[in-house]
Amino acid sequence: MLYRRPDGSKRLWIRLGSIIAASGLVLLTLGASALAQLSSQAEWERILAAARKEGKVVVGIPPSAELRAQIGELFKRKFGIDMEPVAARGAQNASRIISESRGGVKFFDAVITGSGSALTVLHAGFLDPLEPYMLLPEVKEPKHWWGGHIWEDNVTNKRSLYSFIADADTGGLWHNTDVVKSAEVHSFDDLLNPKWKRKIGLNDPRIGGSGQSLWSFLWDIKGEDYLRKLVQQELFLSRNMRQIADALARGTLALSIGVGISEFEPHLKAGLPVKELPKPKEGLPASSAFGVVGIVKDPPHPNAAKIFFNWLLSKEGQEFYGRAMESSTRRLDVDTRWLVSRGMRPAKDFLTVEEYHRVRNQLEDKVVNVRWPAAKFAEAILK
Repeated sequence: MLYRRPDGSKRLWIRLGSIIAASGLVLLTLGASALAQLSSQAEWERILAAARKEGKVVVGIPPSAELRAQIGELFKRKFGIDMEPVAARGAQNASRIISESRGGVKFFDAVITGSGSALTVLHAGFLDPLEPYMLLPEVKEPKHWWGGHIWEDNVTNKRSLYSFIADADTGGLWHNTDVVKSAEVHSFDDLLNPKWKRKIGLNDPRIGGSGQSLWSFLWDIKGEDYLRKLVQQELFLSRNMRQIADALARGTLALSIGVGISEFEPHLKAGLPVKELPKPKEGLPASSAFGVVGIVKDPPHPNAAKIFFNWLLSKEGQEFYGRAMESSTRRLDVDTRWLVSRGMRPAKDFLTVEEYHRVRNQLEDKVVNVRWPAAKFAEAILK
């Protein structure tokens, strides 16, 4: 027997046996990993083939001309699947989804929107949970995302709304540079100057959107007395953001609140005197902008919806969307530092995750406790 040999070969044999056994375990582990990858790839190919048979995917998108012009062509070129983008304000797409769903009509597969519209209108049973739609490792693994996975519905935890954009500051304060010098407005208190009476446009805060975001921020930090004084400036109130942007570009309005860059795109390209104001001394809330995605419950093209959702949240999809919308993706492998030259501050480049959660005014907890009460106050004082 081996233990009787005096040359120590017994111990060597045991060591060799241990090494062989360990090597076998490693090989088995690597084999399992490889098999898992093969299985995942096979599943992706199966879903992609089914999506191509479905033929198309219908997605509600923000009202951006650049996004609308590019996203469908890019998606079709990559996957061979038609994409029908429906460009409208989040509240409009959300209302349409709900009315069609209640009427038994299935048209939309997915929607990209902002917090207010997503949570106020779509969250009441009209969306699918998203985790089953996360197929690609680069999408479903939290390590690829600054702050991990951030769900808009962070109270009910239904995980049906994914927040993929994180701007350190909300946009939406613009001025006509021929009428207002930027130094004239360095605080929200400066909006109360009598010289701006009938010269301020406000995106209606009674509905979800950037107008409600800034109104609710002011409700939170400045209080209701401040908002009453602001309303006494005889604001130009509209739900048509393009109407406000046009009036600002003409100089009919001097300032605007709650109108985003997408509405000013044509004026900027035409060289008209419109520009975003510097951040007021009171600061601005962090925002997810038009950076919330959801899948409509029981989508008519379920496989194409899966392909679109994973592509949108992939590195390629986030690079494209961030460029088209000039928004700050939370993906860690996508560069966002170029946005600083556009006057924007990506949260992942300027804030810690803890700071972001302290200053944001979106996600379900802030929507319920700040934005909805502020919107209710707006209903009471805006006529």
